[in-house]
Amino acid sequence: MTALLFGILTVALVGPIPEALARAEWPLYAPRAAMTLWQSIAVAAVLSAFSTGLAIAANLLAPGPDGIPTTSPAEEIARLGWFTWSVYVLAFAATLVIGGRLLLTVAAIGFGTRSRRRTHRTLVDLVDRADLHHAAGPDIRVLDVRAPLAYCLPGLRARVVLSEGVLDRLTADELAAVIEHERAHLRARHDLVLEAFIALHAAFPRFVRSRSALAAVRLLVEALADDQAVHATGRRSVGRALVACADATAPRGAMAVGGPTTVVRVRRLTYQPLAAESVRRLSLTAYAIAAALLVVPTLAVVIPWLTELSRLLSH
Repeated sequence: MTALLFGILTVALVGPIPEALARAEWPLYAPRAAMTLWQSIAVAAVLSAFSTGLAIAANLLAPGPDGIPTTSPAEEIARLGWFTWSVYVLAFAATLVIGGRLLLTVAAIGFGTRSRRRTHRTLVDLVDRADLHHAAGPDIRVLDVRAPLAYCLPGLRARVVLSEGVLDRLTADELAAVIEHERAHLRARHDLVLEAFIALHAAFPRFVRSRSALAAVRLLVEALADDQAVHATGRRSVGRALVACADATAPRGAMAVGGPTTVVRVRRLTYQPLAAESVRRLSLTAYAIAAALLVVPTLAVVIPWLTELSRLLSH
């Protein structure tokens, strides 16, 4: 029963629940609380998946008449029956496959992304023309190209990359908004948040995972950076900068200020459908649910295993 409950919870946390949250509008107006909830859902999904495997292992290795866990497949089949034993073994194997894919995906994404950023960082440092423009700062790099470019390269040696094509479009306030937006990404290490969700998205089978979750998290990351820029430069400057940079592009592994979410983000800055008190209540609710998602599954696994370990050690 424990394995079944954790299995159902895992499927819910990677499919229906993220799909419903991705369709909701309130996260755009409480992005910090929503991002916390998204992260707790991701962590809880992984914990629940592994908890399913542990619960199945506990059923397969249930204590025999002598109190010692059974390790013989023949004994397990005799106790559980062929069908139940086969289901347990397949489910346990699926858990191992998901865990292996998650580890491999994290390693592949981390290595590949950092390798591309390192190469790209070297190139922008070589062709930097920041001396030709008033956009100053040790992390600013200006490319002498007409194409609109505005993005950041996260890492230990972070860069904010702008092109002359974008700079010619922006006023001083709008330029400050774009730079603050990209620096907000760098300070909060939003790239690591996205990498974790990309890895989680790739680890679970397509038929159970939500197709909208990754896009929703990307939008929230941009909303959080927009809010930081608003605090620094004002709502009007950020809105105008987003419109001016709507067609700005970025290489793979970078984070651009523009893109397909621009219209939604500009609307968010100019239209607030929720009262401040409603946003506060939604945020508190989201934080409470996030905490429950992390604490309840963990306790549900830890307490029975500690009880069983204590029983075995007492023999």
